[in-house]
Amino acid sequence: MRKILCLAACLLAVQSAVAGALDKLGAFLDGTKTMRANFTQIVVAKNGKKPQQSSGVMMFSRPGKFRWQIDKPYNQLLVGDGEKVWIYDPDLRQVTVKKVDAALGSTPAALLVGEANGKDGGRSALEKNFTLREAGEREGLEWLEATPKSAESGFEKLQLGFEGNELKAMELSDNFGQTTSLAFSRIERNPSLAASLFRFTPPAGADVIGE
Repeated sequence: MRKILCLAACLLAVQSAVAGALDKLGAFLDGTKTMRANFTQIVVAKNGKKPQQSSGVMMFSRPGKFRWQIDKPYNQLLVGDGEKVWIYDPDLRQVTVKKVDAALGSTPAALLVGEANGKDGGRSALEKNFTLREAGEREGLEWLEATPKSAESGFEKLQLGFEGNELKAMELSDNFGQTTSLAFSRIERNPSLAASLFRFTPPAGADVIGE
């Protein structure tokens, strides 16, 4: 759950003036107010257990709003409205809600989401919480790596892969040796997205946990 939330929020906003892949990241998000894409997520455990795979659709609207909808193999919805993050599990009829700061904290999300009001495009969080470096080329993509400065972040590193100025992949390595990989397809930059997509009202009868 934490990794899904972190990776979903990772797509929101940052600007950077470093060369190479970091420069591509800045150029991509500088020119991207909204985005919609299909995603495939694969989670590989340290012990080599059969990978877990899921897929769905993600959207974001800067600053600070996102929608992460898992369609297979089960349904789950995450919505960030700029102030709170809502996580809805239809099978359990359960909603978990957290304030943005509490939900994201010193996670990969802090690399990209920035402040909810969009100040500095996330640059202050970038410089405060992460060490960035170019990670070279692999699988036809140009990669950058972000390493958290806090030992309490819950992950070891995050890598982002670019093809030209398009963000095509992300890889998260956590502190338990597990790797979560995301691949994006059918990417649409700056589509018209209804404001209602980034609002969430708990369904009648659902249990609501949190703030």
